[in-house]
Amino acid sequence: MNDSSQKLLKDELQSMRVMITGASGQLGYDLIRTLNSRHRLNALSRRQLDVTDEEAVQSAVQKFRPDVIIHTAAYTDVDGAESAREQAFAVNGAGTRNVAVAAEQAGTRMVYISTDYVFDGKGKSPYTEFETPSPINVYGKSKLAGEHYVQMFCSRYYIVRTAWLYGIAGQNFVTRIISLASDKGKISAVVDQIGSPTYTLDLAEWIGFLILTRKYGIYHAVNQGFCSRYEWVRAVLEDIRADGVKLLPARADEFKMPAARPAYAPLDGLAARVSGLPAIRNWRSALRAFINEDLHWNSSNRRGDQKR
Repeated sequence: MNDSSQKLLKDELQSMRVMITGASGQLGYDLIRTLNSRHRLNALSRRQLDVTDEEAVQSAVQKFRPDVIIHTAAYTDVDGAESAREQAFAVNGAGTRNVAVAAEQAGTRMVYISTDYVFDGKGKSPYTEFETPSPINVYGKSKLAGEHYVQMFCSRYYIVRTAWLYGIAGQNFVTRIISLASDKGKISAVVDQIGSPTYTLDLAEWIGFLILTRKYGIYHAVNQGFCSRYEWVRAVLEDIRADGVKLLPARADEFKMPAARPAYAPLDGLAARVSGLPAIRNWRSALRAFINEDLHWNSSNRRGDQKR
Protein backbone atom coordinates (compact mmCIF):
# COMPACT_ATOMS: atom_id res chain seq x y z
CA MET A 1 0.00 0.00 0.00
CA ASN A 2 1.43 3.37 -1.01
CA ASP A 3 1.57 6.54 1.09
CA SER A 4 -1.58 7.99 -0.53
CA SER A 5 -3.56 4.86 0.30
CA GLN A 6 -2.36 4.87 3.92
CA LYS A 7 -3.29 8.54 4.30
CA LEU A 8 -6.78 7.86 2.96
CA LEU A 9 -7.30 5.04 5.43
CA LYS A 10 -6.48 7.44 8.26
CA ASP A 11 -9.05 10.00 7.02
CA GLU A 12 -12.05 8.00 8.15
CA LEU A 13 -11.58 4.69 9.91
CA GLN A 14 -15.07 4.19 11.28
CA SER A 15 -17.50 1.81 9.64
CA MET A 16 -20.10 3.44 7.41
CA ARG A 17 -23.57 2.53 6.22
CA VAL A 18 -23.24 1.96 2.48
CA MET A 19 -26.16 1.40 0.09
CA ILE A 20 -25.40 -0.17 -3.29
CA THR A 21 -27.89 -0.11 -6.17
CA GLY A 22 -27.56 -2.63 -8.99
CA ALA A 23 -25.79 -4.96 -6.58
CA SER A 24 -26.21 -8.06 -8.75
CA GLY A 25 -24.02 -6.65 -11.53
CA GLN A 26 -20.28 -7.11 -12.04
CA LEU A 27 -19.24 -4.01 -10.15
CA GLY A 28 -21.91 -4.49 -7.49
CA TYR A 29 -20.61 -7.97 -6.79
CA ASP A 30 -17.05 -6.76 -6.32
CA LEU A 31 -18.15 -3.80 -4.22
CA ILE A 32 -19.83 -6.25 -1.87
CA ARG A 33 -16.79 -8.49 -1.51
CA THR A 34 -14.51 -5.45 -1.11
CA LEU A 35 -16.58 -3.41 1.37
CA ASN A 36 -18.49 -6.07 3.31
CA SER A 37 -15.84 -6.59 5.98
CA ARG A 38 -15.43 -2.85 6.68
CA HIS A 39 -18.90 -1.35 6.39
CA ARG A 40 -22.54 -2.14 6.96
CA LEU A 41 -24.00 -2.76 3.52
CA ASN A 42 -27.46 -2.64 2.06
CA ALA A 43 -26.85 -4.15 -1.37
CA LEU A 44 -29.96 -4.05 -3.54
CA SER A 45 -30.39 -5.79 -6.88
CA ARG A 46 -32.65 -4.48 -9.62
CA ARG A 47 -35.40 -6.84 -8.42
CA GLN A 48 -35.09 -5.48 -4.91
CA LEU A 49 -35.01 -1.82 -5.96
CA ASP A 50 -36.27 -0.40 -9.25
CA VAL A 51 -34.56 2.98 -9.39
CA THR A 52 -37.20 4.30 -11.80
CA ASP A 53 -39.73 4.02 -8.94
CA GLU A 54 -39.28 7.32 -7.12
CA GLU A 55 -41.27 6.31 -4.05
CA ALA A 56 -39.39 3.01 -3.71
CA VAL A 57 -36.05 4.82 -3.87
CA GLN A 58 -37.14 7.38 -1.26
CA SER A 59 -38.39 4.60 1.02
CA ALA A 60 -35.21 2.52 0.73
CA VAL A 61 -32.95 5.49 1.48
CA GLN A 62 -35.06 6.76 4.37
CA LYS A 63 -35.26 3.28 5.90
CA PHE A 64 -31.53 2.47 5.75
CA ARG A 65 -30.20 6.03 6.22
CA PRO A 66 -26.88 5.37 4.46
CA ASP A 67 -23.78 7.50 4.80
CA VAL A 68 -22.99 6.79 1.13
CA ILE A 69 -25.01 5.51 -1.82
CA ILE A 70 -23.00 3.83 -4.57
CA HIS A 71 -25.29 3.95 -7.58
CA THR A 72 -24.27 1.23 -10.06
CA ALA A 73 -27.78 0.36 -11.33
CA ALA A 74 -27.95 1.12 -15.04
CA TYR A 75 -29.32 0.19 -18.42
CA THR A 76 -26.12 -1.11 -20.02
CA ASP A 77 -27.23 -2.67 -23.33
CA VAL A 78 -25.41 -0.27 -25.64
CA ASP A 79 -26.97 -1.59 -28.84
CA GLY A 80 -30.37 -2.20 -27.27
CA ALA A 81 -30.53 1.42 -26.14
CA GLU A 82 -30.74 2.58 -29.75
CA SER A 83 -34.23 1.08 -30.08
CA ALA A 84 -35.17 1.39 -26.40
CA ARG A 85 -34.31 5.05 -25.96
CA GLU A 86 -37.03 5.78 -23.40
CA GLN A 87 -36.05 2.80 -21.25
CA ALA A 88 -32.38 3.82 -21.30
CA PHE A 89 -33.20 7.38 -20.25
CA ALA A 90 -35.74 6.16 -17.69
CA VAL A 91 -33.09 4.09 -15.89
CA ASN A 92 -29.88 6.03 -16.52
CA GLY A 93 -31.42 9.49 -16.45
CA ALA A 94 -34.61 9.59 -14.36
CA GLY A 95 -33.53 6.67 -12.17
CA THR A 96 -30.31 8.46 -11.32
CA ARG A 97 -32.26 11.64 -10.61
CA ASN A 98 -34.41 9.69 -8.13
CA VAL A 99 -31.33 8.44 -6.31
CA ALA A 100 -29.71 11.90 -6.32
CA VAL A 101 -32.83 13.57 -4.90
CA ALA A 102 -33.21 10.92 -2.20
CA ALA A 103 -29.52 11.20 -1.30
CA GLU A 104 -29.75 14.99 -0.95
CA GLN A 105 -32.89 14.84 1.18
CA ALA A 106 -31.27 12.29 3.48
CA GLY A 107 -27.99 14.24 3.72
CA THR A 108 -26.21 11.34 2.09
CA ARG A 109 -23.18 11.31 -0.20
CA MET A 110 -23.55 9.70 -3.62
CA VAL A 111 -21.25 7.85 -6.01
CA TYR A 112 -22.53 7.67 -9.58
CA ILE A 113 -20.88 5.24 -11.99
CA SER A 114 -20.61 6.74 -15.46
CA THR A 115 -18.78 5.76 -18.63
CA ASP A 116 -16.21 6.59 -21.29
CA TYR A 117 -19.13 6.58 -23.75
CA VAL A 118 -19.93 10.17 -22.75
CA PHE A 119 -17.10 11.08 -25.16
CA ASP A 120 -17.20 10.95 -28.95
CA GLY A 121 -13.85 9.21 -29.38
CA LYS A 122 -12.49 11.78 -31.83
CA GLY A 123 -9.65 12.92 -29.57
CA LYS A 124 -5.95 12.38 -30.10
CA SER A 125 -5.01 11.77 -26.45
CA PRO A 126 -6.70 10.15 -23.43
CA TYR A 127 -9.66 12.10 -22.07
CA THR A 128 -9.25 13.85 -18.72
CA GLU A 129 -12.09 14.85 -16.42
CA PHE A 130 -11.83 18.44 -17.63
CA GLU A 131 -12.82 17.82 -21.25
CA THR A 132 -16.33 18.37 -22.59
CA PRO A 133 -18.46 15.24 -23.12
CA SER A 134 -20.07 14.66 -26.52
CA PRO A 135 -21.68 11.21 -26.66
CA ILE A 136 -22.46 9.60 -30.02
CA ASN A 137 -24.97 6.93 -28.98
CA VAL A 138 -28.13 6.74 -26.88
CA TYR A 139 -26.40 4.86 -24.06
CA GLY A 140 -23.73 7.55 -23.68
CA LYS A 141 -26.35 10.31 -23.85
CA SER A 142 -28.46 8.64 -21.16
CA LYS A 143 -25.45 8.22 -18.86
CA LEU A 144 -24.51 11.85 -19.38
CA ALA A 145 -28.08 12.79 -18.45
CA GLY A 146 -27.49 10.90 -15.21
CA GLU A 147 -24.34 12.97 -14.57
CA HIS A 148 -26.32 16.17 -15.07
CA TYR A 149 -29.04 15.06 -12.67
CA VAL A 150 -26.46 14.19 -10.00
CA GLN A 151 -24.86 17.62 -10.35
CA MET A 152 -28.25 19.37 -10.23
CA PHE A 153 -29.80 17.58 -7.28
CA CYS A 154 -26.99 16.27 -5.05
CA SER A 155 -24.53 18.59 -3.34
CA ARG A 156 -22.06 15.91 -2.21
CA TYR A 157 -21.30 13.64 -5.13
CA TYR A 158 -18.55 11.63 -6.76
CA ILE A 159 -19.08 10.95 -10.47
CA VAL A 160 -16.82 8.05 -11.45
CA ARG A 161 -16.34 7.44 -15.17
CA THR A 162 -14.92 4.06 -16.04
CA ALA A 163 -14.59 1.85 -19.13
CA TRP A 164 -14.53 -1.64 -20.61
CA LEU A 165 -15.49 -3.42 -17.37
CA TYR A 166 -14.91 -7.10 -16.71
CA GLY A 167 -15.19 -9.17 -13.54
CA ILE A 168 -16.05 -12.54 -12.07
CA ALA A 169 -19.83 -11.97 -11.92
CA GLY A 170 -21.64 -12.41 -15.22
CA GLN A 171 -20.56 -12.40 -18.85
CA ASN A 172 -18.19 -9.80 -20.27
CA PHE A 173 -15.71 -9.29 -23.08
CA VAL A 174 -12.96 -11.31 -21.40
CA THR A 175 -15.12 -14.31 -20.52
CA ARG A 176 -16.62 -14.29 -24.03
CA ILE A 177 -13.14 -14.40 -25.57
CA ILE A 178 -12.18 -17.31 -23.31
CA SER A 179 -15.34 -19.14 -24.35
CA LEU A 180 -14.66 -18.47 -28.03
CA ALA A 181 -11.07 -19.65 -27.65
CA SER A 182 -12.27 -23.06 -26.46
CA ASP A 183 -14.78 -23.41 -29.32
CA LYS A 184 -13.17 -21.80 -32.36
CA GLY A 185 -9.86 -21.95 -34.15
CA LYS A 186 -9.83 -18.25 -34.98
CA ILE A 187 -11.11 -14.98 -33.54
CA SER A 188 -11.48 -11.59 -35.22
CA ALA A 189 -10.93 -8.41 -33.16
CA VAL A 190 -11.01 -4.75 -34.11
CA VAL A 191 -7.82 -2.73 -34.21
CA ASP A 192 -9.44 0.72 -34.44
CA GLN A 193 -11.29 0.89 -31.12
CA ILE A 194 -8.99 2.04 -28.31
CA GLY A 195 -9.95 2.13 -24.65
CA SER A 196 -9.13 1.30 -21.05
CA PRO A 197 -9.91 -2.27 -19.89
CA THR A 198 -10.91 -2.16 -16.23
CA TYR A 199 -11.08 -4.99 -13.69
CA THR A 200 -14.13 -4.45 -11.48
CA LEU A 201 -12.33 -5.69 -8.37
CA ASP A 202 -9.68 -2.98 -8.79
CA LEU A 203 -12.38 -0.38 -9.42
CA ALA A 204 -14.33 -1.49 -6.35
CA GLU A 205 -11.24 -1.18 -4.16
CA TRP A 206 -10.57 2.30 -5.57
CA ILE A 207 -14.14 3.38 -4.83
CA GLY A 208 -13.63 2.03 -1.33
CA PHE A 209 -10.78 4.54 -0.91
CA LEU A 210 -12.73 7.35 -2.55
CA ILE A 211 -15.65 7.17 -0.12
CA LEU A 212 -13.24 7.60 2.78
CA THR A 213 -12.66 11.14 1.53
CA ARG A 214 -14.70 14.29 1.05
CA LYS A 215 -13.01 14.94 -2.29
CA TYR A 216 -16.16 15.42 -4.32
CA GLY A 217 -16.18 15.83 -8.08
CA ILE A 218 -15.77 13.97 -11.36
CA TYR A 219 -13.12 11.24 -11.63
CA HIS A 220 -11.85 8.87 -14.28
CA ALA A 221 -11.11 5.50 -12.70
CA VAL A 222 -9.67 2.79 -14.94
CA ASN A 223 -6.73 0.45 -14.93
CA GLN A 224 -3.74 2.44 -16.16
CA GLY A 225 -2.78 2.31 -19.81
CA PHE A 226 -4.91 1.53 -22.84
CA CYS A 227 -5.10 -0.79 -25.81
CA SER A 228 -7.14 -1.77 -28.85
CA ARG A 229 -9.76 -4.51 -28.73
CA TYR A 230 -7.31 -6.56 -30.80
CA GLU A 231 -4.50 -6.10 -28.26
CA TRP A 232 -6.90 -6.94 -25.43
CA VAL A 233 -7.91 -10.22 -27.09
CA ARG A 234 -4.27 -11.06 -27.77
CA ALA A 235 -3.46 -10.53 -24.08
CA VAL A 236 -6.33 -12.80 -23.02
CA LEU A 237 -5.19 -15.54 -25.39
CA GLU A 238 -1.63 -15.22 -24.07
CA ASP A 239 -2.75 -15.53 -20.44
CA ILE A 240 -4.90 -18.61 -21.05
CA ARG A 241 -2.17 -20.07 -23.28
CA ALA A 242 -4.50 -20.51 -26.23
CA ASP A 243 -1.59 -20.92 -28.62
CA GLY A 244 -3.66 -22.71 -31.25
CA VAL A 245 -6.18 -19.91 -31.72
CA LYS A 246 -5.55 -17.63 -34.70
CA LEU A 247 -6.22 -13.95 -34.04
CA LEU A 248 -7.32 -11.91 -37.05
CA PRO A 249 -7.27 -8.08 -37.19
CA ALA A 250 -10.47 -6.35 -38.31
CA ARG A 251 -11.91 -2.86 -38.56
CA ALA A 252 -14.95 -1.70 -36.62
CA ASP A 253 -16.92 -0.92 -39.78
CA GLU A 254 -16.76 -4.61 -40.71
CA PHE A 255 -19.15 -5.32 -37.83
CA LYS A 256 -22.58 -3.79 -38.34
CA MET A 257 -23.70 -2.69 -34.87
CA PRO A 258 -26.80 -0.60 -34.04
CA ALA A 259 -24.85 1.80 -31.81
CA ALA A 260 -21.76 3.77 -32.80
CA ARG A 261 -18.75 3.31 -30.52
CA PRO A 262 -16.08 5.90 -29.69
CA ALA A 263 -13.02 5.00 -31.75
CA TYR A 264 -10.49 6.44 -29.30
CA ALA A 265 -11.66 6.89 -25.71
CA PRO A 266 -8.96 6.00 -23.18
CA LEU A 267 -9.55 7.73 -19.86
CA ASP A 268 -6.87 9.66 -17.99
CA GLY A 269 -7.42 10.16 -14.24
CA LEU A 270 -5.86 13.61 -13.98
CA ALA A 271 -8.34 14.79 -11.34
CA ALA A 272 -7.66 11.69 -9.28
CA ARG A 273 -3.91 12.29 -9.37
CA VAL A 274 -4.10 15.95 -8.40
CA SER A 275 -6.50 15.02 -5.57
CA GLY A 276 -3.94 12.57 -4.18
CA LEU A 277 -6.08 9.49 -4.79
CA PRO A 278 -4.28 6.16 -5.23
CA ALA A 279 -3.35 4.96 -8.70
CA ILE A 280 -4.98 1.84 -10.11
CA ARG A 281 -2.57 -0.77 -11.44
CA ASN A 282 -1.81 -1.31 -15.14
CA TRP A 283 -4.51 -3.02 -17.22
CA ARG A 284 -2.16 -5.81 -18.28
CA SER A 285 -1.28 -6.96 -14.76
CA ALA A 286 -4.93 -6.61 -13.73
CA LEU A 287 -6.05 -8.89 -16.55
CA ARG A 288 -3.45 -11.48 -15.60
CA ALA A 289 -4.63 -11.38 -11.98
CA PHE A 290 -8.27 -11.79 -13.02
CA ILE A 291 -7.52 -14.84 -15.12
CA ASN A 292 -5.12 -16.51 -12.70
CA GLU A 293 -6.78 -15.60 -9.41
CA ASP A 294 -10.50 -14.94 -9.95
CA LEU A 295 -10.94 -17.48 -12.74
CA HIS A 296 -8.22 -19.78 -11.31
CA TRP A 297 -7.07 -20.39 -14.84
CA ASN A 298 -4.23 -22.88 -15.28
CA SER A 299 -3.14 -25.68 -17.55
CA SER A 300 -5.52 -28.16 -15.92
CA ASN A 301 -8.46 -25.88 -16.81
CA ARG A 302 -7.41 -25.97 -20.44
CA ARG A 303 -7.07 -29.74 -20.48
CA GLY A 304 -10.52 -30.06 -18.92
CA ASP A 305 -12.04 -27.79 -21.55
CA GLN A 306 -10.41 -29.72 -24.36
CA LYS A 307 -11.75 -33.04 -23.00
CA ARG A 308 -15.28 -31.64 -22.93
